[in-house]
Amino acid sequence: MREPVELRRQRILSVVESRGAVKVSVLAAELDVSVVTVRRDVEELARVGRLRRGHGVARPVREPVPPAAVPAARGEEQAREAGAVALVVPERHSYLYETLHGARSVLEESGIRIALHIAPPSPGAERPLVERALADGARGLLIAPRWPSARSEELDYGWLADVGVPTVLMERRPRPGSALHALDSVCSDHWYGTHLAVDHLVSLGHRRIVLAARNDSPTARSIRAAFAEIASARPEVEDWSVALSSPEAAAEPRGSAPATDGRAALDLPVLLRERGATGAVLHGDVDALMLVQRLADSGVEVPRDCSVVAYDDVVAALGSTPLTAVAPPKAEIGRAAAELLLHRLSGAVGASGPVRRTELLPTLEVRGSAQAPPSSKK
Repeated sequence: MREPVELRRQRILSVVESRGAVKVSVLAAELDVSVVTVRRDVEELARVGRLRRGHGVARPVREPVPPAAVPAARGEEQAREAGAVALVVPERHSYLYETLHGARSVLEESGIRIALHIAPPSPGAERPLVERALADGARGLLIAPRWPSARSEELDYGWLADVGVPTVLMERRPRPGSALHALDSVCSDHWYGTHLAVDHLVSLGHRRIVLAARNDSPTARSIRAAFAEIASARPEVEDWSVALSSPEAAAEPRGSAPATDGRAALDLPVLLRERGATGAVLHGDVDALMLVQRLADSGVEVPRDCSVVAYDDVVAALGSTPLTAVAPPKAEIGRAAAELLLHRLSGAVGASGPVRRTELLPTLEVRGSAQAPPSSKK
């Protein structure tokens, strides 16, 4: 699938704001697009004042403040002097880049040096990055592993539980009873986010609802499981089904949960017709925008013929039809995780207290892509 321009530019901003000056050629390689494309993006972003342009280099509007110049809380002085905090996030993941920015703001305000590590999309990519960060003296770790499948998640449990420095998982909730159950974590309550989406559609009168969702991340798997639980428990919902939003979004064969998964591109108009569905929840945003376009190409108008709620709210508002969307508190997740890590590093009373598993609630951003189904209108 071709990536929307605005999402690509947001990724460019995320990288530049996280690292400082970055060569255009490096950006092109990381984003897997041509240098010419990135150069055009950088020129446009510079024109509207969102970054600065140099000779083959993109720079943030404001250069990062050196740690020594930032005043810090008294209890964190020793932490600053002892080493950086390592941040590990997946490559090409705009959702988690927003989480990264939230963490960065807290750490920089506290004068903590940040070592950012971008994990490529390959199995076990996070472990060597963490080992390198520890060898370089990192004394704390904020990490959002990619975990495209439940199996890949399980394989990381052993080593990640024994890194030897204070660690906080961001937007990840390990399996109960696993080696990482007793690890600090901060994440969105995706059950509640899914509830918001289903409840919004049901409140408008929709009784037959489809979820088209990814299956290649812990968030995606949480949303799929939550939707099945919530939809089956709502007496108003007469029919529901789960489909794979795009073929490359699959990480593993589906289990026994009710679904209509396949590995071919989803034909959402056909699925809606077969199920008699009038409402759809679509995860994530990019897939949602493209699926809405496919609906339009098939003569299905949103929201006249089908109401849509997207999940993630990274670019949902940018579509030709701005999408109502569930918005997890992405930046707040990063901020809360960084604050928890700073507490562990501070040496203050209670800093070694009980493990914390914090959940923040998503919100619903209503933009008009959902309305009462056609059959209920007068």
